[in-house]
Amino acid sequence: MTIRIAAVLSIALLANSCADSSQKVSHPTPVPQHVTETAKGEVKSYQLALFDEARNRPVPIAVYVPGSGAKLSPEKRTKLKLAILNHGYGSPHTGYSFIAYNLVAQGYFVASIQHDLPKEAPMPTTGNPQQVRRPYWERGAQNMLFVLQTLKKSNPELDFKNLLLVGHSNGGDMAMLFALKYPKLARNIISLDNRRMPLPRTRRPHILTIRSSDQVADDGVLPTATEQQKFDIQIVKMENMTHNDIWDGATEEKKQEINQTINIFLKTK
Repeated sequence: MTIRIAAVLSIALLANSCADSSQKVSHPTPVPQHVTETAKGEVKSYQLALFDEARNRPVPIAVYVPGSGAKLSPEKRTKLKLAILNHGYGSPHTGYSFIAYNLVAQGYFVASIQHDLPKEAPMPTTGNPQQVRRPYWERGAQNMLFVLQTLKKSNPELDFKNLLLVGHSNGGDMAMLFALKYPKLARNIISLDNRRMPLPRTRRPHILTIRSSDQVADDGVLPTATEQQKFDIQIVKMENMTHNDIWDGATEEKKQEINQTINIFLKTK
């Protein structure tokens, strides 16, 4: 996905909070930074600078939770489901707040991971994508697993049995690999136009893939009509919506269409 202007500021801020991955240092329990709340208090968001000691790697996340003005039942407030959001390549983890806000309204605690870090080698653009990009997807899957394990310790009150993974483009490829490696950990997975990593042919996790009108997935990525029916995999193609429309910079109409599709899927699963 093309790099957004907003990514420059976001990644620069992250650089100050992320330790150099080449050095082993002590990392205290992270505290929320840049805490904000929407005008009407529906959503509160903040940044957490997590660090995976086992891989000596920063894993920054943006967290979105119900705010003081959220219209949720007491039952939903006390048992929020976990959703992990994964950005497209070159986009910041804060670039999909319209999806995060929508999920919070549905009773989710949303953790959006920053997978791309400053000074890292760029993802290859030549060669067989399923081979040259696989290490990046593997790293993304490990980031998701680390965030899941970390939140189980820090937020044991969350509902982890109904884990939702959402990923755009390269982030969707990561989510599909996670589903393949850890099929029992997630209940639902939503791919926002991933094009390289094949969708697992399985009934669990439940899978929805939203397709753009201008990009075509590689051969074998999407299930056949027979496989869709057999595994109950949902494919929804958006008319007049490009691959790069799937972010906060899209029109309100397009963002609403994406969220409505997500909500319908979640209500049936």
